[in-house]
Amino acid sequence: MSLPTLALFTGDPAGIGPELVEKMLQNATWRQQARVILIGQKDTISVPQDVRWHDWSGYRAPTFECGQATALNGRYMVEALAAGVDLVMAGQADAFCFAPLNKSALRQGGMTQEDELRWFAEHMHYRGVCGELNVLKNLWTARVTSHVPLKEVSSLLTPDKVADAIRMISQALQASGVTRPRIAVCGLNPHNGDNGNYGDEEARIIAPGVQQAADMGFAADGPFPADTAFVRAVRVPGGYDGVVTMYHDQGQIAMKLMGFEQGVTVHGGLPCPITTPAHGTAYDIAGQGAANPQAMANAFELAARMATAHRQIATA
Repeated sequence: MSLPTLALFTGDPAGIGPELVEKMLQNATWRQQARVILIGQKDTISVPQDVRWHDWSGYRAPTFECGQATALNGRYMVEALAAGVDLVMAGQADAFCFAPLNKSALRQGGMTQEDELRWFAEHMHYRGVCGELNVLKNLWTARVTSHVPLKEVSSLLTPDKVADAIRMISQALQASGVTRPRIAVCGLNPHNGDNGNYGDEEARIIAPGVQQAADMGFAADGPFPADTAFVRAVRVPGGYDGVVTMYHDQGQIAMKLMGFEQGVTVHGGLPCPITTPAHGTAYDIAGQGAANPQAMANAFELAARMATAHRQIATA
């Protein structure tokens, strides 16, 4: 099978994204993974001749000031996200990979959804279950709630949502090549609720959700105390391929501590593979040439791997 084609966006032009993409493309290993359609500002970065530029609305955009979140770079990013997804939906690319974005600028630029994942779903008219997945080497995480205030988390949890998160991460792992993924599920409260002394969500909501997922054929265990779930996943012999957390920072803190400059975010559950580095736009070092491209390269490699699997499933 021929190499997949990736739509690759250089990200927030006021951040480190263009630098990350330029550094990644200077390393020839990407040619073994995919072909590239590049979405960005022409002449702002130096790329190999075999990289094809996409002629989109921002192709000749003026220079943006580094380190500033404005409506201008926000609109530019929203239009670029549309360009990338549209290439995939039109069959011209197999997956979409983009450098870091700035949520404040996106909102100033017109994005009204809570995050780009929900924007993608709306743009693609997709109404199924979707959510952010974070990947660090061989460990994946999903979360039942995401970009919401912490005080609302408990009220948003349901057994169905727990089961959906388990199913989504299991299917994404299968799409990346893990045949029989095993998932650990976190509790919500300190000490897993301590038999109801510190909260009852574990018994009332999370455990039924784990059982519901098991009944659908997905291998998941828990709930486990959240402060040991990642220890179980990475240190216990046999371990786990993924961890489902109840809220954003419950998993993000662990993953970023283990590999801040390596992690990848997958927009899971959507009709096509979409990946990005798990870190932000680093406005404080934008334009200084100091950015580490490892997570960008990891996001590109994972998008290529998932695109290949997606094509194989589609033609089976």
